[in-house]
Amino acid sequence: FLGRPFLTITSIEDCEGDGVFGLREDSDSFNDRMKGINMQEARRRFTSMEAWELPKHPSAIAPEGVRTNPDMDPVPVPMRTWSLWTILAYWSTDLMNLSTLQTAGSILAVGLSWREAIPIMFVGTTCIAIAMVLNGAIGSRLHVPFSVIATGSFGFYLRYFAIVSRAILAMFWLGVQCVNGSVCVTIMLSAWAPSYGRIPNALPESAGITSMGMCSFFLFWIIQLPLLLIHPTKLRPLFYVKLLATPAVVLGTLGWAVKQAGGGGDIFRLQPEFSPGTSKYAWLWLSCMSSVSGQWSTMAINIPDFLRYSKSRNAQNVQLIFVPIVFTLCGTMGIITTSATKVFQGDGDYLWNPLDIVSLWLGNGSGGRCAAFFGALAWLIATIGTNVTANSISAANDLTVMFPRYINIRRGSIVAAVIGAWVIVPWKILASAATFLNFMGAYAVFLAPLSGIMAADFWLVKKQRYDLPDLYDPHGRYRYIAGCNWRAFVAFIVPVAPNLPGMALAISGYPAVQISEGAQNLYSFDWLFGFVVSIFLYTTLSWVVPAKETLVEQTILTREDGIEIEGTRDGSDIENPKVPEKVLTTAGDGRHTPESKGL
Repeated sequence: FLGRPFLTITSIEDCEGDGVFGLREDSDSFNDRMKGINMQEARRRFTSMEAWELPKHPSAIAPEGVRTNPDMDPVPVPMRTWSLWTILAYWSTDLMNLSTLQTAGSILAVGLSWREAIPIMFVGTTCIAIAMVLNGAIGSRLHVPFSVIATGSFGFYLRYFAIVSRAILAMFWLGVQCVNGSVCVTIMLSAWAPSYGRIPNALPESAGITSMGMCSFFLFWIIQLPLLLIHPTKLRPLFYVKLLATPAVVLGTLGWAVKQAGGGGDIFRLQPEFSPGTSKYAWLWLSCMSSVSGQWSTMAINIPDFLRYSKSRNAQNVQLIFVPIVFTLCGTMGIITTSATKVFQGDGDYLWNPLDIVSLWLGNGSGGRCAAFFGALAWLIATIGTNVTANSISAANDLTVMFPRYINIRRGSIVAAVIGAWVIVPWKILASAATFLNFMGAYAVFLAPLSGIMAADFWLVKKQRYDLPDLYDPHGRYRYIAGCNWRAFVAFIVPVAPNLPGMALAISGYPAVQISEGAQNLYSFDWLFGFVVSIFLYTTLSWVVPAKETLVEQTILTREDGIEIEGTRDGSDIENPKVPEKVLTTAGDGRHTPESKGL
């Protein structure tokens, strides 16, 4: 796990050759030799880069000389553990989170009513679900992560732009979720011991956090860290725990708020501030819809990282129906709960953050503190689940491809947790850097073309046929020109460039920044524009100036002795009993090896 320094000391019996120090020795002689190691030698074993290299595993996919590790290779059949129910549990838990319940509030805050908010949430998530299904199919068929898939459309080296972009975003949001989790810890400890909320602050104002907040943040990070190390194939128990906890607190909060208010409040009687049929109303509708889609823009790219573990290639199609329905139901419950809070709030304001509602229970005696404790615990579980599925694993997969010699998924999760929580310093960003938050929120401008290019390449250009081994080869058919596919570059730049003025205005926050009304309107639906335009441009360029060397007549799953092995014509024959399939199994020593299997 930690590298050769530990591996060599704790696993002598597993070592090949002459043992750890050059001789095959028993435990007594090993202990005698250990006594002779000075601190300088021990330090060298822990600080040298060679000591932290992962064991080199032979790969059935990557060519000789290209470093890879098992977490980059296609998932072997025994490790494809995600069923239809796993996918449903995953989305049931991931969609029911704090941001989903606050989404409807952001729509109402700009002047629309619940009559617009509900269809906006449904249409927006339907659009992003289409992108998820298109890109998720690549993962469920080839069983490789996004960072490998990106080679086919961007080229071996240009793909690193997409990989780094997504890794940075994933680690940033991992840190932001840690701040939300620390609030849950604060509520739980305040419910258990009210004096915790009165801890004196010993930190300067410039720190952007109090002593109590730092304690809560550290405790949440420590609680979360072991769960971040769970391999994706073993995540089902976490999904099921979250599936029990989160709906309970959402429904409980809804019931309590409605009972306290004596009804659902007045929010369902509010009218939109703009008349339907006007241009202002139409652009606002499109803007909110694109914001809902953009909220999940990372998942449109991340989704192969999870669906690569799917048993069935078609089970992921359920996302197209399930994601919009669950998201809209959760958002609607958020509207009702928030509407009810205004009735019993002394200042008459709406409470959009569920944690603000849970914190109100702390003042209702011992019973209220008990409810606050378990309510915050449920949201803590939900926050950890979101970090594991949406942020940690995605960043870990990216780091695995960038540094395959040293990082696998588990190590990548640790690196992401450290950078996201302690290097980025998320509490300070949330406290003082509204401009940076606007920039990260506007990141959908860049992510939409990336997901559109991936989908267009697989479905429209390559016709669902990839040469899987060449996705790992820097000199293979997907090298394009010096490892870069200029068609993907153009299809990325063209939809991004017109949105930069609107993005600059949103980031600066200064009314003095003048841009045309057309540029503002275009930026208002940045995700939808970027996704659609990138698909059109990339497909058109690939048809007019095709990269013929990248096109294959059939899917190539593996190679044997340099000979291309027959795959499938369009991917649909993988489940045809008459077609022999080249599948990956796990050898006894943990290596991924090809095995010809007649189905």
